[in-house]
Amino acid sequence: MFKHLLLITISVFLPVSIFAQDKPAYTLFDASGNSVTYQTMLDSLQHKKDVILFGEMHDNPIAHWLELEVTKDLLETQKLTLGAEMIEADNQAQINAYLNDSIDLKQLDSTARLWINHKTDYQPLIDFAKTENLKFIATNVPRRYASMVYKQGFEALDSLSSEEKQWIAPLPITFDSQLPRYRKILKMMGDHGSPNLVMAQALKDATMAYYIIKNRKPDHVFIHYNGSYHSDFHEGILWYLQQAEPNLNYTTISSVSQKNLENLEEEYLNQADFIIVIDEDMTTTY
Repeated sequence: MFKHLLLITISVFLPVSIFAQDKPAYTLFDASGNSVTYQTMLDSLQHKKDVILFGEMHDNPIAHWLELEVTKDLLETQKLTLGAEMIEADNQAQINAYLNDSIDLKQLDSTARLWINHKTDYQPLIDFAKTENLKFIATNVPRRYASMVYKQGFEALDSLSSEEKQWIAPLPITFDSQLPRYRKILKMMGDHGSPNLVMAQALKDATMAYYIIKNRKPDHVFIHYNGSYHSDFHEGILWYLQQAEPNLNYTTISSVSQKNLENLEEEYLNQADFIIVIDEDMTTTY
């Protein structure tokens, strides 16, 4: 009894940090590198936004969890339309069938081209859309067409039938090879890079932007989930959105990994309107 009381007494006077150290999995920053709270970001997203591009690291569970949490919280005050890079446009019928209870998850998995981490990382978003009766838009170009461009350039798309062309952005594809992110792709790929590789990336960006605009409603916020590289530094998808609808109010979110969560590293400044910095030791989903 005495020993028990002694331990309680000691614990009152020892620093709290000995018993419970703060171990955040992520921190949030604005474009300038200022630390912000989740509520600050949410308040901004709720303020007259038309399109939100949520850039993720594809294998990161924190990014996926925040995608779902932000979407849930936004729905409390906004009408939403959801869309994602991870579903290709010609699989929209299967997504609609699942949302309408015409097929189950097993049938969706067998008929749509789903990513390896779909069940853990993206199905929760689709299920949320289903529960809340929201539209979920498949925005990405079918990979076979991106492959054609990678091998032959944009000219290869001219040979597509009218039916096939409905799954890509209208031709001809506007393309600026000098955009910094496209130039960085070529630099990163070194000897393996080619102008066609950047064209294939641009085809994806243009098609995702096209489907966002096509399915956006004036009284809804369209929240789109995509790899960060497709919207970082306000390029990629956002560049194409601004070509089509420059007066809309766009916001970007990006996800990065750092060892130190206290400060945003210089290379990530201005990468997005809000940057999620996630502990580099975080486990991955695949």
